[in-house]
Amino acid sequence: MGEVTGFREAALRLLEEHAVAEDAPAMQRYMKSEMPFVGVRKPARVSIVDELCRRFPFTTQQDLVDSARALWRDATYREERYVALSVTGHRAQRRFQDTGALGLYEEFVVTGAWWDFVDEVASRRIGPLLLSDPDVVRPMLLRWSTDDDRWRRRTAIIAQLRAKDRTDVELLRRAVQANLTDPDFFLRKAIGWALREHAKTDPEWVRDFAANHELSPLSRREALRNIGG
Repeated sequence: MGEVTGFREAALRLLEEHAVAEDAPAMQRYMKSEMPFVGVRKPARVSIVDELCRRFPFTTQQDLVDSARALWRDATYREERYVALSVTGHRAQRRFQDTGALGLYEEFVVTGAWWDFVDEVASRRIGPLLLSDPDVVRPMLLRWSTDDDRWRRRTAIIAQLRAKDRTDVELLRRAVQANLTDPDFFLRKAIGWALREHAKTDPEWVRDFAANHELSPLSRREALRNIGG
């Protein structure tokens, strides 16, 4: 627990050192966040994460998970959660990117419950794990696509944004179809986004899907933005 505590204390000190207090209110308004900001923008957060990963060279995945989870759960400011999430994806942690981290990523999705956290986890954490370990991640995403939690469902829809020609089109189809009738803005936006990204690889598949499914106006507009149809 000493390393976990030390990690959190170091993260807090670095955030406070880089904070621009007058930026915090605008950042909170933009993100529509109940949790306050301390006023550290992304470029400074990147430097902070680099510094933390130099100071705390995690030797096991569990050390990384415990430290990131403690920082996330005890966060007073939103930037603490940004740092917790970013540390898990830092190049220094590449060897720990396996399905053993899925529990932590699910916690980030469910308790983060907003697009700034969820989209990063979906496309840059869970998406790569789907490619490397589909036997574990694919069934999970299929379950999530019909989950009561809209952020699990959004994750299932957009997890393959970066998959390109490795996209599991059947998983994409099922995740989208499961949410076509949901009126939620974030799900409709996710559907359009996922289809638009896949259209860069297979525009005919997306045109055919759009022609044969009742997409919301938002989803259809986003899906066909660059290909027409």
